[in-house]
Amino acid sequence: WFDRDAQAALVEEIRAIAAQATFFTPTMPRSGKPFSVRMTNCGPLGWVSDRDGYRYQPLHPEGMAWAPIPARLLDAWRALTRCPVDPDACLVNYYGEGAKMGLHQDRDEETFEAPILSISLGDEAVFRLGGPARSDKTRSFRLRSGDALVLGAESRLAFHGIDRVHSGSSTLLPKGGRINL
Repeated sequence: WFDRDAQAALVEEIRAIAAQATFFTPTMPRSGKPFSVRMTNCGPLGWVSDRDGYRYQPLHPEGMAWAPIPARLLDAWRALTRCPVDPDACLVNYYGEGAKMGLHQDRDEETFEAPILSISLGDEAVFRLGGPARSDKTRSFRLRSGDALVLGAESRLAFHGIDRVHSGSSTLLPKGGRINL
């Protein structure tokens, strides 16, 4: 969806977002085990996970406000989702060496009418997609830098995750890694 120039511009916008609301390491509810990804958010709300659970909140865990969602991302949202309402939150996940994300559903929203839009930047990742039940058969495919993926309608509550990141498969990020918006 995004060509190389647009990807590079997005990376610069993400740097500005992270300067306002720094990357942090979320932890699992109850256990406190850290995620392997680091994250920040932009928009009026940000998604967080800690011992108290998963939730959206108006402030970064360290108390600062989230940066606004960049116009380039809102344009992509409007074009790809055809959703009549703009998003309240945009998660920014950074996958460094060895990071992954287990199969999960995005279920922390008040309603599931709006789709999930995923934009990949940097190193390629093996994305696993299943159905609405954890036991449903899954299939895997690669997401490359600039790719956009929409989970909506029947796929809105599909289990999905990142099995691995192919380090060094992109030169977009100077220190490597993958950013998922």
